[in-house]
Amino acid sequence: MLPIMDRKLAEYAARPVPRYTSYPTAPHFKDQIDGTEYSAWLTALPDQAALSLYLHIPYCTAICHYCGCHTKATLREAPVRAYAETLMAELRLTLNALGQKRTVKHIHWGGGTPSLLRRECFEEIAEIIRNGFGILPDCEHAIELDPRTITRELATTLTEIGINRVSLGIQDFNPDVQLAIGRVQPFAQVEHAVGLLKDAGLTHICFDLMYGLPHQGNAALTETIDRAVRLQPSRIALFGYAHVPWMKKHQRLIDTAALPGTEARFEQAEAAADRLMGFGYHRIGLDHFALPGDSLADASSNGRLRRNFQGYTTDPADALLGFGVSSIGKLPQGFVQNRTDIRNWRQDIDAGILPISHGKRLRTDDVMRSDLIEELMCRFEVDVEEISNRHDINPASLQGSLNALHPLREDGLIEIDGSRIKLSPDRRAFVRLVAAAFDAYLPSGAARHSAAV
Repeated sequence: MLPIMDRKLAEYAARPVPRYTSYPTAPHFKDQIDGTEYSAWLTALPDQAALSLYLHIPYCTAICHYCGCHTKATLREAPVRAYAETLMAELRLTLNALGQKRTVKHIHWGGGTPSLLRRECFEEIAEIIRNGFGILPDCEHAIELDPRTITRELATTLTEIGINRVSLGIQDFNPDVQLAIGRVQPFAQVEHAVGLLKDAGLTHICFDLMYGLPHQGNAALTETIDRAVRLQPSRIALFGYAHVPWMKKHQRLIDTAALPGTEARFEQAEAAADRLMGFGYHRIGLDHFALPGDSLADASSNGRLRRNFQGYTTDPADALLGFGVSSIGKLPQGFVQNRTDIRNWRQDIDAGILPISHGKRLRTDDVMRSDLIEELMCRFEVDVEEISNRHDINPASLQGSLNALHPLREDGLIEIDGSRIKLSPDRRAFVRLVAAAFDAYLPSGAARHSAAV
């Protein structure tokens, strides 16, 4: 049964807050950090540190209206091939800075549309990674795919380079919704793509779906879920569309009058969650669902669920290294981000410089708040005193954050028992609001954000 949304809850749901795939969030990565400092951070990594790798491919054949990714459109092969060559050079530079062979627990290819790479590009990049790092036997090696680009050759190539999990961008199967968001891909096309992947041995498949899209109602979303489940993905990510046309100008192509309101978005999200759980999927965190036996479901049940730039994950790595334009990395010392334009990114690499443009050095308080927010986002409860003590910080320093939560408690969003904060199951959609109370940077107003629900 759907939780009731009254006027007060609707006001909370409409409040703009970050998505908290990192803390501090990316708009606050403003410290002057360059390739030299990043190189020193890499060298200083403990010998036993295990890594996660992210490779960003910022090209698509066309830009979907809803897209919030850092990408650009091209129909030409040459720029994609040139980009791959520079990416390989960046990998070699980073391996030189590391100074020794490091173990890798997770690899993720994102975009953009990574599947635009030619077979030989995949093979060459994979060879550098395989020779330069120690890939653990249980390494999750994942890639984001556009179903419209999947061929039998691509599926075979992905298997041969060690990919063992794929994520397909579906969003919605309704033709009217697809037309409104600029991504037309009939169900039959997706079904054929899934068949090719499974024939190649790629059975760990995630579907990315969205709610809150133009012309999308509960009935259309329910039908999309029913059709998606027929293809038996082991995971489904159900994201709320973030309408941020001030950041992504192509989103102005979406008719705002056709977008569902706050209450309708909430109803869509909860109705979709109920439907998926009715099919046997476990609800994971805020917006992920997984079948029993999937590693994400296991991580959620045994307290090992994590959250990073790819969303909810099983990734336990000690450091994340980002490769490609705009990629973000995280090390014990802080966050770093690559240059966001291809020309300057390439110029740095050609000059033998790691292409870092800025980042954020982490203080003890940042790390403590990051752990606290991740705990909330993954488990919907947190013991503030326990986490403060873990970082040798006086819990009294968080009194302002706790005071900010009093209205949420009075309005029934959370329970507070001593130093423990907990969201009830029917209020978990508001977890980002609770996390925001512990965000020391949010009051600065440095960025605009999408709605909480």
